[in-house]
Amino acid sequence: MIRLLLIGLWVCILTAGASYAVVYMGENGGLLPQREEFLDGLQYQKTRVLSIPMVENGSVRGYIVAQFVYTVEGRTLHQLSVPPEPFVVDEVFRKIYADESMDFRKLARYDLTVLTASIKQRVNERMHGDVVKDVLVEDFNYVAKEEFQKKP
Repeated sequence: MIRLLLIGLWVCILTAGASYAVVYMGENGGLLPQREEFLDGLQYQKTRVLSIPMVENGSVRGYIVAQFVYTVEGRTLHQLSVPPEPFVVDEVFRKIYADESMDFRKLARYDLTVLTASIKQRVNERMHGDVVKDVLVEDFNYVAKEEFQKKP
């Protein structure tokens, strides 16, 4: 009977000691990396897929389907009160929708370097700092209106 009581006491002491050690190591940086290490370096953020209507002579001719990736430093992203994604999405939509020089039938000739540089510059201006480091093109396609209307 005493042996059983001593074994139970020993298990309780081991459990309490192990719990204390785990909490102590977690708060004092024992085996886990410091929080600042997670925030270092560039972080890649994807925008949602955008469908931008292409209007010609007052009617929709098709849609530009695009997705972009932008890079932000981890520390900066953590400190921002407003995420940069809405600004990136807004600038992408404005640039593509309002660009009358874009010939959506020949997208291969469209200068994406100018587009991404312009988006980066405008987002950083609107966010009052050097927040977005780079804007990359994930996907950029034109889909004619007729493609949506086809039924199988």
